Amino acid sequence: MPFRRRPPANDNQVKLVLVTTIPDTLFSMSGQAPYLRARGFDVYAMASPGPRLDDFAASDGATTFGVPMRRSVTPLHDLGAVIRIWRHVWRLRPTIVHANTPKGGLLGVVGARLAGVPIRIYHVHGLRYVTTQGAKRAALRWSEKTACRLANQVLCVSESVRQEMIDDGLVPADKIKVLRSGSINGVDADGSFNPIATRDARGPIRAQHGIPDNALVVSFIGRIVRDKGMVELAEAWTALRDERPDLHLMVVGPFEPEDPVPADVAALFHRDPRVHLTGEVYDTAPLFAATDVFVLPTYREGLPTVLLEAAAMEAPVVATCVPGCVDAVDDGVTGILVPVHDGRALADAIRRYLDDPALRRAHGRAARERVLRDFRPDVIWEALYDEYARLLREHGLAAPGPTIEPGSPTAPSTR
Repeated sequence: MPFRRRPPANDNQVKLVLVTTIPDTLFSMSGQAPYLRARGFDVYAMASPGPRLDDFAASDGATTFGVPMRRSVTPLHDLGAVIRIWRHVWRLRPTIVHANTPKGGLLGVVGARLAGVPIRIYHVHGLRYVTTQGAKRAALRWSEKTACRLANQVLCVSESVRQEMIDDGLVPADKIKVLRSGSINGVDADGSFNPIATRDARGPIRAQHGIPDNALVVSFIGRIVRDKGMVELAEAWTALRDERPDLHLMVVGPFEPEDPVPADVAALFHRDPRVHLTGEVYDTAPLFAATDVFVLPTYREGLPTVLLEAAAMEAPVVATCVPGCVDAVDDGVTGILVPVHDGRALADAIRRYLDDPALRRAHGRAARERVLRDFRPDVIWEALYDEYARLLREHGLAAPGPTIEPGSPTAPSTR
């Protein structure tokens, strides 16, 4: 049974299975499932079980399957996850399995290969191994190379990470591509992340966290782990807080036990009355509305959606000059890029924005214009459909077409 190709189910729709490690990644692709259903796909999703997976099923209408998966390297647990994925895929008999993120990507393409799925896509969101060492680095690098080898097509969220993978010998150049300008889903700059629609949120968000209306606010949104540059953010904050009594720092996200921040950094954030720890927040657009400068001093990225969201909200950004960030930020035009692991440079760049309101406004406007031009969700969805159609044709299969009347609110783009 393993490795034998099983024919796709004999129905009018093409079955597509999305695999990710955690449900939050599915939310980063919101809108794709409805768009693809309108194009004739029958969409399923697999991720670790929990309320967030149920929420995704309710919001995007995909049939979901809970498969426990862990981000860390856990061979026995990972084997069990592969078996569960294989069983689900064998019963569904999809034509395409599109696996995302490092762990979900590896487990998804292995399970799909065992079930004989004809089209297997691995979508690279970022490279975890680049900030690790020793045996862990070797294991993570092996998993990337294996996922690439077992996939028919490798997609990548940014050109800089694509080139990094080619240079590191993980995948041949002709097997990996970036759809349009990159990103996994773009940003809804006309809807949720629209500064006009959220302009009334600035005051209430600040009041909620005890931040004065006339204060300047620097914000970070993401997982609170060492790899996100928390050490450098603490260093920059320490340098700036005494210079600017009107400055506040808003840190949004969960403290995670894997790759934890140093104890002294966590203590600094918790004890400083001008540092505001919000915990995990899913509706982040109002937080950007309350922000003057957004920072992401990360050590590695794929293409950080949070930078595109900040850009859509006209927030100037300071980020590190690492693969992924260099695709999301046009240095000196939409934001400022600084060297990685350099808290002093981070502080200098933030200070430049704090001292120059005109520069903040100019970079913020340019950032939003770039998102509207290059990172619209419908453009990425259309590119994804085109890629599926190409792979289907290569396998001698017909690509599905629209299943609803043109002119319907959910009709696919005809551009």
